[in-house]
Parts: sequence; C-alpha cells; structure tokens
Amino acid sequence: MPEKGFGVYVHWPFCLSKCPYCDFNSHVRDSIDEDRWRVALLRELDAAAEEAGGPSSARHVTSVFFGGGTPSLMPPAIVEALLDRIADHWSVDDNVEITLEANPTSVERDRFTAFRTAGINRASLGAQALDDKALKFLGREHGAADARAAVDLAARIFPRYSFDLIYARPDQTIAAWRDELRDALSMAGDHLSVYQLTIEPGTVFHTKWRRGELPVPDADDTAGLYEVTQEILDAAGLPAYEISNHAAPGAAGRHNLVYWRYQDYVGVGPGAHSRLSLGSKKWAITRFRNPDSWLDRVEKTGSGLEKREALDIDQRRAEVMLMGLRLAEGVPEARLRRETGQGFDDAFDPARLSALCDEGLLGLNGNRLSATPAGRQRLNAVLDYLLP
Repeated sequence: MPEKGFGVYVHWPFCLSKCPYCDFNSHVRDSIDEDRWRVALLRELDAAAEEAGGPSSARHVTSVFFGGGTPSLMPPAIVEALLDRIADHWSVDDNVEITLEANPTSVERDRFTAFRTAGINRASLGAQALDDKALKFLGREHGAADARAAVDLAARIFPRYSFDLIYARPDQTIAAWRDELRDALSMAGDHLSVYQLTIEPGTVFHTKWRRGELPVPDADDTAGLYEVTQEILDAAGLPAYEISNHAAPGAAGRHNLVYWRYQDYVGVGPGAHSRLSLGSKKWAITRFRNPDSWLDRVEKTGSGLEKREALDIDQRRAEVMLMGLRLAEGVPEARLRRETGQGFDDAFDPARLSALCDEGLLGLNGNRLSATPAGRQRLNAVLDYLLP
C-alpha cells in the first residue's frame, strides 16, 4: 500500500505573458472561454477519480495544488467548483493543504479574498526577486513594491503562505544576494522557495545564451550563492528540507512531499501527470499538453488522457530515488522495497554506493539513504552514477 498521503493537482495553463526563463506548460491567450474550461476540468476530474480506483478505493485527500501557468487568473468560482467535486469523489483530510500559485500583480491580489472564501488555505507567490532591475530582466509583470504588497496581503488573508525567489542571475554578487535574502526573511513566514536560474531549452533565455547574449554565473559563483543561501536560511530557522525549499520544522509544503515521497496523486488539466498504485502495479498517466488539444479531447471523450503506462521495476526504482534524494530526509529502504521488492543492497551496485558514501555525497544511516548537502548540490551526477 502507498504511504499516507494522496494529492490532487489541477493545471491552469494560461499566463498574462511568457517569462523568458520559463519552460513550463504555460500559454498566453487573448481570450479564454471560462465556462468551457470549468466544465472540462470537472469532467476530467470525474475521469481521474475513476482512474484512481473509483469510490471503492478509500483514498483520502491530504493536499490539493492549483498550479500553472498562473492559476490566480482562474475565476475563484472554478476553484470552488473543483474543490466541491474533489470532496464528492474522496474523503478530504480535516487538515488538508489547498495551495494556489499566484503572481503579485494588482489584478491577482484583488482576488485573494475570493480565493480564500473558495477554500484556498495556502498561497504560493511568484515574487522571484525583490529588485526592480532583476524583475525586469526576468520578464515579470510586477515590480518589487508589488511583490512586497502581495506577500503582506497573503500573510493577512491565508493561514499559510510562501514565496519564490530566483538566484544565480547574471552579474549577481554574493553581497547583493545576502541583502536580498535578508530582505526576504523580513517578510517570510515559515516557508521560502529559492531556485537557481537554469537555462532551459526552448526558452527565450536559451536562445540568447546560445547567441552569447546572456552571461550566466560560472559553477564556482553559483556554488557560492547556493552556500550563502543555506547559511542564511539555516540561521533564520528555515533549513532546506529539499534542494530548493526551506521551511521551519513541520511547515514543509505537503503537496510536494507527496511527489518527493512517491505517494499517489492525480493530475488534471493540460500536461498534468498522475502516479497511481493499483494492486501490484504503479501507473504513470499523462494528459495532452497542448491546451487546445486537451480541451478538444475532454469534450469528445471526457478525459484528456494521452498515455497510461505500467512502470516496470527499473522505472520505479529510478523515480523513487530521483524524487526521494531531493529531500534532506532521504529515502527509507521500506519505500524502495515496497515499490520494487528490493533493498539497497539488491537495487544498487555495492561498489558504486560505497564510493558515493566515501566521497561524502550520500549517507547510509540504518535503513535510510540520503544525499548530503554536497550530494544534493550535485544530485544529477550522483544519480547518473548510482543508476547507470
């Protein structure tokens, strides 16, 4: 049986503009037929409930996450309708975490109260920077004053809130980043997400980088910025519980923990994914990514399903470790054994595992394997060696 925790993800793929660093499934539209989208999302949620085992599955929802795109552009009435339908299909935990991603523009801030009334109890704000020049570089629609106003409003309206920052920007110094982090901590609650800027294929930034028009910090500079991040946030009582996420004890984002702990979840909306344990199998389910293709498919068939695949042992082992080693807590052997029938000694080449431990990149403590801080900083390389 899966570990306790069952999540529902809803994808709203629309944004006011496309950020130059973004490779998410987000799209800009001049107009959106909100009634069509409400009906389609509800229909796919019904289909997802059947995929998850129907009413006899006894699944218990512990988290709901509205992501995107920019879900704070959704009408709050659609959010409320989806939450009501979730409660029709499954039991919902009394302490369920219901998160909505939001940008700090004034248009979206004006909806915060309505989203709270609809049932949202945690806001995740895409502040990204607290400096106007940096925000302009990142292609954001808001300024630093908007970000501060949004965080202040979220703190007053929602029981829990977090916001994101992006570092390793061109020409960013450690001194400037220290100041920005301290500024962020003056506004932060019990959670903060801090992401390294990465240049992803298919983005505007990638095109500029290939042309030599976008200088990025080298590996040493990036490592220095990462280490300063850990130092300052640790001292402030917000240690990293995951590579890019920091929280006070007990305040970790519950929905993302569902992913990282390899628990079950359903995803609805364009490009959404699901992972479902049914009997002895683990199913990977994907939806059509293009919003128009997804909408057409749902209206014709009731679901935007593109692919449904039973994962084999190697795939499950890779996913357990890829997700779990991102966490400071690591991976308990019982989870790996539940998913693959293998313990650490069976699943990995003992010489490779020993070498990673000797290098101080992994730690094996009893029945739990975890990446050290140095290992999490180099996790792709660690996984490539551990899972050749």
